[in-house]
Amino acid sequence: MTRIIVLIIGLAIIGFILWWFFGKHEVAQTTATVNDDNQSVDVEVNGGYSPEVITLKKGVPAVLNFTRKDASSCLDRVVFSDFGINQELPQNEKQAIKIDTTKAGEYQWACGMDMFHGKLIIK
Repeated sequence: MTRIIVLIIGLAIIGFILWWFFGKHEVAQTTATVNDDNQSVDVEVNGGYSPEVITLKKGVPAVLNFTRKDASSCLDRVVFSDFGINQELPQNEKQAIKIDTTKAGEYQWACGMDMFHGKLIIK
């Protein structure tokens, strides 16, 4: 009987691990609104990025406002390798990052340790 209980618990843990790493999860998405030929999006950094997917309009100057609420050292930087941006994010302060929207495409960003990710879509 003990073996059956251990087997069931082990299978449940394996199932959870597979779901956690390989399952599809809902991600927060937003599209920036254009006001006075500018666009901006507020991004909360707290155990990840919210929203995680941001859509910007091509050719309109854009600013992403990151506010880090998480004390983790992993999230103390944000890196946009395609734009050459590696910006420190002070805790509980809004950090504005200007994004070049002249080229359409999909661009990734990540934390300094490359554990948390986001996607920027310019179209």
